[in-house]
Amino acid sequence: MHTSTLYIPTADGRADAFAAVPDGDRRYPGVLMYPDGFGIRPVLREMACELAGHGYYVLVPNVFYRHGPTPVVDLPAYIGAEARPAVFAQLMPLIEAHTADRTVRDADAYLRFLAARPEVGGDAVAVTGYCIGGLLAVRTAAAHPGTVAALAAFHAPVGAAGPDVLAKITAEVYFGHAATDVTPEALGELHRTLDAAGVGHLSEIYPGTVHGFTMADTDAFDPAALQAHWDRLLALLDRSLGSREW
Repeated sequence: MHTSTLYIPTADGRADAFAAVPDGDRRYPGVLMYPDGFGIRPVLREMACELAGHGYYVLVPNVFYRHGPTPVVDLPAYIGAEARPAVFAQLMPLIEAHTADRTVRDADAYLRFLAARPEVGGDAVAVTGYCIGGLLAVRTAAAHPGTVAALAAFHAPVGAAGPDVLAKITAEVYFGHAATDVTPEALGELHRTLDAAGVGHLSEIYPGTVHGFTMADTDAFDPAALQAHWDRLLALLDRSLGSREW
């Protein structure tokens, strides 16, 4: 596995990013992976490497680069209940400042950068994200319907994108929701919106989970749900991009 820290020129500066790709001189399908609000850290690097090991070039951008390079916020090794208030006090202003317009401008830069990498092959890419990163993934897919072939989001406020944005998606969609994140009524409304727009999707609740269930460095972590997430994500990518080499 080859990993590196890269720097992506954007309309508003330069974003640092973590990249992972299998060793060798071949080219692989590209995947843009948006982190959760806690940002790039060991667990996200491990997840990117896990995904890359299945035959993908994975790019994880620091979405809060306007506020500094990784780590933008100092994090404890384990983000438990006691640490969360202080961490969120630092993170919330960054999250609130990251508008939809910023997301779309940055997505343009990330996807251009990904497409230009010599390790990336094919014309289509996938976008995935966690927590707030899932919302960024939705907005990215909507802004680039001709490029994004697969969209996945986990324990993410995807409905916050709004029906007009969701209706622009042409990618195959998978949403994995925490049981505490969405009501049956809200889930039904999301499904009706996607159905009305003709968006091919699978959207489901992971029973017994709480927000953040994929993140092994938090007290929300659920190992069984993490494995289910990998099963769903890898199946989606294989259908949409194929784990193939050029």
